Amino acid sequence: MDFQQMQRDLLLQRWRETRQLGQPRSACGPTNLISDVSGVRVGHATLDAGEIQTGVTAIVPPGDNLFQQPLPCAAAVFNGFAKPVGLVQVEELGVLQTPILLSNTLAIGTLFTTLVRDAISRNPELGRSLPTVNPVALECNDGWLNDIQALAVTEALAQQALNAAQTDFARGSVGAGRGMSCFSLKGGIGSASRLIPALDATLGVLVLANFGALTALTLDGVRLGEMIEPLLPELTPQRDAGSIIIIMATDAPLDARQLKRVAKRAGAGLGRLGSYWGHGSGDIALAFSTLAQPQPPQDAALEPLLAAAADATEHAVLDALLAATAVTGFRGHHRPALTDVLDRLSQ
Repeated sequence: MDFQQMQRDLLLQRWRETRQLGQPRSACGPTNLISDVSGVRVGHATLDAGEIQTGVTAIVPPGDNLFQQPLPCAAAVFNGFAKPVGLVQVEELGVLQTPILLSNTLAIGTLFTTLVRDAISRNPELGRSLPTVNPVALECNDGWLNDIQALAVTEALAQQALNAAQTDFARGSVGAGRGMSCFSLKGGIGSASRLIPALDATLGVLVLANFGALTALTLDGVRLGEMIEPLLPELTPQRDAGSIIIIMATDAPLDARQLKRVAKRAGAGLGRLGSYWGHGSGDIALAFSTLAQPQPPQDAALEPLLAAAADATEHAVLDALLAATAVTGFRGHHRPALTDVLDRLSQ
């Protein structure tokens, strides 16, 4: 029997028997969510109305006033076909001054304004006797499933996502992930966490997954996309030209330089899934520490954290694919759920 076929059969057998995929390379946190990092919360606001399939997701670090007590932060841009705001100052100063908002590409201005108003409410002299704030907002293009020209994301919706932030949150076709596609299937929000005993720390990851060509999809090292494609002849192909936003949080006392090193390792996790960061793809990782005063360990001590960053990124994308439900939206465009496809394959 063909070796690839044997691998596929074993993967599908595990799905049929356990409804699980993915074998973490290290121990997960208690809930396997980014909120396993103490103080980190996530909120969603979702629009599900015919051709409007979009939303906002908020990642809220600990602290009531990040402008006054910013957190160490860094970003890694794998491919820059993207329209984020805030990354230039993050690169220059290495700190995070606001919660992080995610949504669709044409909502970035609205997210910026929402974060400015939120910061002003906590700092009435902002931009007057105080400096201006640096909002961080990132995006993916959900225009296949969502009428992106409708500009449906409002400040009220973005504020709703901020207000909804909690440690237990939904994943899949919710919030910013509502209209996202991944490997021509339904994508969206996914999360994972890893324990780092050597540093007495936790790493949490949240992704907004909107990337990948179906034929490249690789799960547990198995090239499954080639097997899925014949089952979905009506499926509209997706090039590896979407985007992915990867948010990492850790309670390790890293400085911005070390956080950038951790953020870069997200790329290894994407590669394991079959992504190559296509020409039109915006692939960005942003990492922050929840400890405002860095006490950076020796760089060699980061080794398990670097490995965990790749592993958790891979599994956060898998979580997004498995948590997502099928969505039909703009002009009748449709993206099926991976779980439904796996059920068909495993019969």
